Amino acid sequence: MKVEQIYTGCLAQGAYYVESDGEAAIIDPLREIQPYIEKAEREGVKIKYVFETHFHADFVSGHVDLSKETGAPIVFGPNAAPGFDAIIAEDNQEFKIGAATIKVLHTPGHTMESTTYLLKDESGKDYCIFSGDTLFIGDVGRPDLAQKSNITTDDLAGFLYDSLRNKIMPLADDVIVYPAHGAGSACGKNMSKETFATLGNQKQFNYALRADMTKEEFVKEVTDGLLPPPMYFPENVRMNKEGYESIGKVLERGATALAPADFEDVANATGALVLDTRKPAEFVNGFVPRSINIGLDGNFAPWVGALITDIKQELLLITDEGREEEAVTRLARVGYDNTIGYLKGGFNAWKAAGKEVDKIKSISAEEFAKTYKESELKVFDVRKTSEFEAEHIENAENVPLDYINENMAAFSTGDTNYIHCAGGYRSVIAASILKARGFDNVVDVAGGFKAISETSIPKTDFVCPTKK
Repeated sequence: MKVEQIYTGCLAQGAYYVESDGEAAIIDPLREIQPYIEKAEREGVKIKYVFETHFHADFVSGHVDLSKETGAPIVFGPNAAPGFDAIIAEDNQEFKIGAATIKVLHTPGHTMESTTYLLKDESGKDYCIFSGDTLFIGDVGRPDLAQKSNITTDDLAGFLYDSLRNKIMPLADDVIVYPAHGAGSACGKNMSKETFATLGNQKQFNYALRADMTKEEFVKEVTDGLLPPPMYFPENVRMNKEGYESIGKVLERGATALAPADFEDVANATGALVLDTRKPAEFVNGFVPRSINIGLDGNFAPWVGALITDIKQELLLITDEGREEEAVTRLARVGYDNTIGYLKGGFNAWKAAGKEVDKIKSISAEEFAKTYKESELKVFDVRKTSEFEAEHIENAENVPLDYINENMAAFSTGDTNYIHCAGGYRSVIAASILKARGFDNVVDVAGGFKAISETSIPKTDFVCPTKK
């Protein structure tokens, strides 16, 4: 028997490959399915089932395409009602993968169809669980995403408490926990950076599995401090329930190469958003006017989902040469399927064509410190509120990047807006959004708070009023 975790760091997502005696199962696959097909072909095995732990909200699963390509049926747990053919398993139902067995454990709470899959090895011994968003390492799934008029967040949290204690905690301590997500996912609050652990470890260190915790205590702790989910979550759930356009068609459309003049014409004709995926340090030195920078070498897809609120928005891409398909693929992972082309030759081609270029002023932390001492500045910290509360510059205002679209009025139209984050990735995103909205008085502080903390600028951990 073979179990492989296929972890995608930029999405903090874990898919799983299980193989035994010539048969394989894929659990919670990403949208691009070719790697799973190629792996099965290399191993000389047949993909027998595609298991889904729940209707994912933070990425589009590859279950529909993978089932079409391989003939493997899709398996959901109880209560699921997809808009396509699938096996809706019963609680405790078992599926054979070669000589291994996958047992269905219905674990509602994160969502009502949430299911944990228990893998038994060839000898029948419990080996691991694929816990989806029911149990993370260090945390549990948020219970607010599937609330309805007749099911509240507290109701879901109560169901989750029962699921954990009745279905998961009775399992042996040496059972391995393989969750759907790790640190960085918006599906939980405080996930560990580890991507798997033993159940015994989690019984010892995961706050939600404390043996003496009452249901009332659990509900309070799990629901406390939940931030609003990203805007794209409901659309991803819909796509995972109803189906979607094949990834092949999405990639083909996005692969349209446009010379600078054509790129400009298409942008003007369609109103497409120009998304520049280069590194922040390159972007600030020159970019297509009104383009938005979200670098591929960061948490690209989640930030696209948080900041481009219309998932059906047409997109035109500017990338480093050779990374066009990567950008289209990563957008499609979170349901942004309407990429209609990219700038052939990248930004260098735009410059060579003599097209208009915009820039963002970026200064070092040392230069910022000198300016800070000389006058009262408008300083905006776009880190998360928890980061800001831990330590920040005196007199800075916290406008988390996640909520910048709702808080544009916080920025000055007259005074210079000095923007920083932790290291420079988020601040350039924020500055590019401000620039696109007509704010020309924007200065990025390169290196972010990490660099600023090494200067003499006064800092405090006093919790100032924050923007939400």
